[in-house]
Amino acid sequence: MRLIRKYLFFASVLRYSSAMDIRALTDRYYVAPQIEPGDFTELAEMGFSHVICNRPDAEVPPSHAAQVMAKAAAAAGVGFTELPITHGAMTPDTVTAQTTAIAAGGESGKVLAYCASGTRSTIMWALGQAPHQSVDAILAASQAGGYDLQGLRPTLENIAANAQSAS
Repeated sequence: MRLIRKYLFFASVLRYSSAMDIRALTDRYYVAPQIEPGDFTELAEMGFSHVICNRPDAEVPPSHAAQVMAKAAAAAGVGFTELPITHGAMTPDTVTAQTTAIAAGGESGKVLAYCASGTRSTIMWALGQAPHQSVDAILAASQAGGYDLQGLRPTLENIAANAQSAS
């Protein structure tokens, strides 16, 4: 009986929750842990025009695979970009792809990027912003969203310095 209770507890913790934990990094860019296929209608009602999936399919059950999420997004009239990111896949090309996907939300549309916790989506945004914003502003926005990226400061400073010397 004790083992069954323990199993039921962990099963309830592992289940995906439909309560979204959306965190603003800017007035247009938001991040979240894993969302549900059924969340897209609510996202559209909240003014989100585009969603970026930064979570590889290998991390989720088939019910949350990018193809399933893309169909749900389309049904709700929300744009969708699949850009699975692992820490080894954070390259200049994927950062550019993330920045392009953010722009797909349009000038007035809100964009939500999600992964397991929101951290990878935050890091991708930070790397893309380094040539355009101060590092302090990027880190402050990330911190306000609940993501401490202070360990990324040297990388962001390097990107900013390279962008400045290239211009």
